[in-house]
Amino acid sequence: MRLAICNETFQDWPFDRAFAFARECGYTGIEFAPFTINKDAREISPKQRDEIRSQVETADLQTIGLHWLLAFTEGYYLTSPDTETRKRTADYLSELGRLCRDLGGHILVLGSPQQRNLLPGISHEEAMRLAADVLQQAMPAFADCEVTLAVEPLGPAEGDFLLTAADGRKLVDLVAAPQCQLHLDVKAMSTESQPIDQVIRDHADIMYHFHANDANCRGPGMGDTDFIPILQALSDVDYQGWVSVEVFDYDPGVEALASDSIRYLEDCLQQLS
Repeated sequence: MRLAICNETFQDWPFDRAFAFARECGYTGIEFAPFTINKDAREISPKQRDEIRSQVETADLQTIGLHWLLAFTEGYYLTSPDTETRKRTADYLSELGRLCRDLGGHILVLGSPQQRNLLPGISHEEAMRLAADVLQQAMPAFADCEVTLAVEPLGPAEGDFLLTAADGRKLVDLVAAPQCQLHLDVKAMSTESQPIDQVIRDHADIMYHFHANDANCRGPGMGDTDFIPILQALSDVDYQGWVSVEVFDYDPGVEALASDSIRYLEDCLQQLS
């Protein structure tokens, strides 16, 4: 099982220092939040993209892809009834696909709840149709870049759209393209009525990427979430993708978040083996 970490975990650390420390901890993959490079992906020059990719490779890491795709952006919305807004959003997602490719990645995790929550007068069913329209418009660019978008369900604390893995599956089915799959996140799944390991088993056929965190928003092992049944389920369904550490509470500090999370995951994997 390949272990990675999201780069915003390192806060204001320079990329070369962050990548070197991640590798020292034992991670082999790095996942980017685009806003840590520039809040507007279109402003990230080819030279800068090449330089960052080189830094990743120098640290003996692999770029997985991008998440927090629309965070800190303006003018984009996944579930807008406005045709022009949806086209603008699809065009920007297409640019993120090119950025992902240029950095050496192949996965785009679509969470960004503040750019997808239900607008006044829009039902969840209608929002699903609108979101599918945006993603379908971007699919040709994703195919050209050989990247896959993974729809990320989030819990009710984050918003009111796509709250369950089952809802994520419905959107994937509506888009109906090989470049659109499902992303699962432990913190988000902790809000579902079913156990996390059962959610994994139920949606393993379209699960493309996986985020590891505790229900308390810190890293794996920093709360009450037991990862033994979670990792067992991933093994049982023969998950071949990345398990990427993503945290939201940075109080423990960069070093502890990065090192303690992977140490706990590796200990769990050792117990399973």
